[in-house]
Amino acid sequence: MLKDMDSGCVEALIATAFDLILQRSGLSILINTVLCKPVYFYLCVLLTQNKFIVCMQKFFYVVFSLLIGLSLCTCDPAQKSQGVGESENQRVNESDRQTVSSTTRTKRNLNAGWTYYETIATTPAAAMETAGTPTTLPHTWNQWDAVDMLPGYRRSAGWYVRDLSTTAASGERKILYFEGANTKAEVFLNGKKVGGHIGGYVGFDVDITDNLTSGNNQLAVRVTNEYDRDLIPSQKSDFFIYGGLTRDVWLKTVPATYLTDLRISTPEVSAASATTKLEISLTGFDQFTGSAGLEAEIQSPSGEFVSQATIQVTSGGTTTLEFPAITNPQLWSPDAPNRYKLHLRLMSDNIVIDELTQKFGYRFYTFTPNGPFHLNGARLLLRGTHRHEEHAGYGAAMPDSLHRRDIEQMKDLGVNFLRLGHYPQDPAIYEACDELGIILWDELPWCRGGKGGDAWEANTERLLREQITQNYNHPSIFFWSLGNEIYWLPDFEGGDDPKEMNRFLTVLNNVAHELDPGRLTAIRKYYDGADLVDVFSPSIWSGWYAGVYKNYQQTLEANRPKYPRFLHMEYGGSSHVGRHTETPITGDGVVNPDEWAEAVSQVDVANVAKSGDWSENYIVDLFDWHLSVSETADWFAGNAQWAFKDFGTPLRPENAIPYLNQKGLVDRAGKPKDAYYVYKSYWGKEPFTYIESHTWKERSGPDGKKRELNVFSNCDEVELVHNENSLGRKTRELGKYPAQGLSWELLFEEGRNDFVSRGYKDGKMVTEDKLTVAYTYTNHGVAKDIVLTHRPLDNGNILIVATMRDKDGLRVLDYEDYVYFDLNGAGELLINYGTPTRSQIIQMANGRAAIEMVPGEGKTVIEARNQDFKGSYLEIE
Repeated sequence: MLKDMDSGCVEALIATAFDLILQRSGLSILINTVLCKPVYFYLCVLLTQNKFIVCMQKFFYVVFSLLIGLSLCTCDPAQKSQGVGESENQRVNESDRQTVSSTTRTKRNLNAGWTYYETIATTPAAAMETAGTPTTLPHTWNQWDAVDMLPGYRRSAGWYVRDLSTTAASGERKILYFEGANTKAEVFLNGKKVGGHIGGYVGFDVDITDNLTSGNNQLAVRVTNEYDRDLIPSQKSDFFIYGGLTRDVWLKTVPATYLTDLRISTPEVSAASATTKLEISLTGFDQFTGSAGLEAEIQSPSGEFVSQATIQVTSGGTTTLEFPAITNPQLWSPDAPNRYKLHLRLMSDNIVIDELTQKFGYRFYTFTPNGPFHLNGARLLLRGTHRHEEHAGYGAAMPDSLHRRDIEQMKDLGVNFLRLGHYPQDPAIYEACDELGIILWDELPWCRGGKGGDAWEANTERLLREQITQNYNHPSIFFWSLGNEIYWLPDFEGGDDPKEMNRFLTVLNNVAHELDPGRLTAIRKYYDGADLVDVFSPSIWSGWYAGVYKNYQQTLEANRPKYPRFLHMEYGGSSHVGRHTETPITGDGVVNPDEWAEAVSQVDVANVAKSGDWSENYIVDLFDWHLSVSETADWFAGNAQWAFKDFGTPLRPENAIPYLNQKGLVDRAGKPKDAYYVYKSYWGKEPFTYIESHTWKERSGPDGKKRELNVFSNCDEVELVHNENSLGRKTRELGKYPAQGLSWELLFEEGRNDFVSRGYKDGKMVTEDKLTVAYTYTNHGVAKDIVLTHRPLDNGNILIVATMRDKDGLRVLDYEDYVYFDLNGAGELLINYGTPTRSQIIQMANGRAAIEMVPGEGKTVIEARNQDFKGSYLEIE
């Protein structure tokens, strides 16, 4: 059979066998030596001459000779102090190693078993004299008062106390790790202060070894989010500064001498090769008496060990290891988020003293000056959004499952870029973005407030250093943002002075590049310092705070020559779920206020944020236009829509849902709004169709008035069916407005209208959507009554619905005033969630509002009222 093979096949077979024999026999290191290369070359020459039998004889003779020769060789251990190429045979035999059992590194979660004391007491004993509440972390005392209907929210102190049963054995350290405490923390063990931290949004360690007692210990943490203008972010920021232990807490057990501050750099990366540098510090090395060395191995995403380095350690400072270049690295990108794994061991006399494992990635990226962004040598349009760290019913105290759900939902939408606004976020976010492939703009919380004095500067610089150090190894982070709107609303006299602002911004920029030369710095909306950082974003809110959305392209073009690395952070607008209009403001900023009138009268709208109706269909149009521009501009680097999810803010008490920024693509609980599907039609991969809109099921208009019905889809073609009559298929055209060409003009029938949209890929139907709309040719009259109804929900609760009706019982579709819900009797209203169905005070959307109720035993009376309607009542038995 071998004789029948062509020379190329046989050559490949011999090459494979040659490699396998070398690996199994411990000779793979010779593949790059002077001896091995001629042997391999000689075999191939023989093979190409078709001297097959002779070739095989000489092949095995050479391999056998090499095996004997190697057994007679000795190797100088000093030659292994720097890295060498890695194969299985080179790795230290794991079975020959010993691990000291008492120094095994562990990490124990401490989220359970706490008692929370809401008091400003300054000692644990004083705090525990007050009433406590059993609590599980993460926790914030602003869980409910952030978006209740009262001005302000609690900015004060609270205590967390729990028992801690642990003992530090000889040769080990016990360290508390807090992922974050907002915004200042003091840590006490058995009544004694043992550590703390100033500043939220980053983690910190507290070594408690020397203060532990045998048996049970009392751990107490005082946290405060009180006003402190020496601490970023500014109190004038447009988001809540939640107080509490808002992230996980852990107890780490490490050896007396242990590895810390691991930094993995990738100085040179290309598609052909990648270099790796490791920096590590040793804590407790001054107490170490034996010889010590570091062994490090790099494992590929497929599990192969591809490189290693070893070095002797003589001091406890920073030790650096450089690895040989890896050929043809599997690069990290949003489409292929490949991660390598570093295994690092501290060794002494063949005993493992401590070890760490860290995932990381190889990637390289650049901007064409005044042009597009490139990742790994190819253009990548950054398709972005923003995230605040909070959720309905949790505030900032979100479990990791909810953090990950946010990122998974973004990934499903097609997001490849995320700005963390306006502060570092939970470790689970970075891990999810690393794993799923989302590029990050990680932002220092210098948000508004200008520059402060010496204490402010010291805190701000330290927090930047901590942020970069803690998040350094995440391949998803591409940009260190130094702040947002930093000059605005200064907290200090003269705090917006450009000269002083620029001086300190330069300090921060230098710190970022000193700590991390491989990443770019950035800032948004600080024009005086645009040239002091690597990447700049101006403020462009076309069609919302200023201008009209049809000016977006010319605004981008006007900014393009100003900034060599130009990214556009923040655009969009607010939308109130369920609010729609037959006459939205156009892209030219005009609106027809009354389509029922005989004469059409166009009205200019100067500021949509203040004068607009916050309808879902206006925001759909705005985003649709923005995407038609950004997705077709071949020079554009990318942008980030503001924001992915509705979030709480103390600065917006008069919004449709008070104290809620409603610019999200999803509501505060993560439920998609109409705008979500606009983005999915451009970015999403899973085939879908969505008829606009599932929150607009009652409509009206004059008889004979045609309506535009849009279908958002990522399919090749879409067919629309109306009351079982096909209106034909349309082909999706990238960038065509509206809805990429998937738009139909039609006449609604009075009464029931059933629609089906069918999506086609490669000529086959792959998905469909259905919508039923009730339509009337009669215009409603003036509002007369709030009518209350209720229906059961799948979760066992009851939905209370308030509908504004005229004297004839027609729904008043343009009624937008607030409605106030109340309950007396059994059951409970779900309030203070900041969502469309769990808010006690809310503006009506097309004459409708709803609230969810948990039923109870007995009679319940629901009331709905406002300034003009003094009360409607619903009794539920």
